[in-house]
Amino acid sequence: MPAPPSEIMAPESSESPETIPDVKCVVWDLDHTLWRGVYLENDDLVVDEDVRRVIVALDERGILQSIASRNPAEVLERVAETGLGEYFLYPQAGWGEKSEALARIAERLRISLDTFLFIDDDRMELDAVLHAHPQVRCCLPSEVPRLLEREDLRAAIVTGDARLRRQLYRSEERRAQDESTFTGSKVEFLRTLGMKLAIRRAAGPDLDRAAELTARTHQLNTTGVAYTRDELEALFDSPDHRLLVCTLDDVYGTYGTVGLVMLQCAQDTWTIQLLTFSCRVLSRNVAATVVRAVLQRAAVSGLRALHARLVSTERNRPVVVTFRLMGFRKLVHGEEASLYTHELTSVDPLPDYIHVEEEW
Repeated sequence: MPAPPSEIMAPESSESPETIPDVKCVVWDLDHTLWRGVYLENDDLVVDEDVRRVIVALDERGILQSIASRNPAEVLERVAETGLGEYFLYPQAGWGEKSEALARIAERLRISLDTFLFIDDDRMELDAVLHAHPQVRCCLPSEVPRLLEREDLRAAIVTGDARLRRQLYRSEERRAQDESTFTGSKVEFLRTLGMKLAIRRAAGPDLDRAAELTARTHQLNTTGVAYTRDELEALFDSPDHRLLVCTLDDVYGTYGTVGLVMLQCAQDTWTIQLLTFSCRVLSRNVAATVVRAVLQRAAVSGLRALHARLVSTERNRPVVVTFRLMGFRKLVHGEEASLYTHELTSVDPLPDYIHVEEEW
């Protein structure tokens, strides 16, 4: 007999509890979970105030939400009638396995399933999800009133970008829809976006978002090291370091603060100690553009080389490949991190489909 879902709150992992990531997405079942009643039985479907309160509060904390329900697709129209439809990204309704629905949501959001929490009243459904995705956290609707007290759903500081996270994903959904119908090449589509990338020295108000990026981002992260605000503030005040933040806008609106670069600046060599970017810009070539901008600045400054610390993992393979394709070669292999170097003899130009502004 499977353990009660209330006892299976964390994903199975050989790692210590401290390494379990915060929840980035809460996925709701509908019948007897989001609302009281069963849609196909024509019940009077009522959303409890506790559920409504939790959904709004999670959104304000920057935690994404979606739906996985065994119901016909038109059930989502009923969700909209509750006034809560806007809170759910890529909702899934149909007769397939809920584990497959969660996988589709994760793919669309570009976040890992080990950052998911699934809420369902049916213990068999929860057990099936755990069997397919043991890294997903699960709970029963009875735990919803206390959900906001969970450590993995609590953020010490909620940044402005976090409050806008759902809207940022909505904008990305419109971009993706237009891209899917675009008949030209990938580069031609990128030119239609009118992207404006700003690279600037971090200021005090940027540090909360910078810390959030190091904690939340794993795919486009060169080392996987998370920094607290206090640690970043110490580097911010260090004469040997430069902290750069990157913001991106296009014709659809803003992406917000999408990237952080931590440079250690020696007399003749700079080292990228950390580079991390939101997965929302994975397909926009933004990280590579920023690295090229740093390479150009290093070359103009007469430096001997630009180094980069890289820790290769399964999840950050895209960013490691990016550095290799840009001409970085491994200089030192270490147990914790490898040091790569670029000798600055040839630096590719910035792409013509991104307008770059630099203030650093």
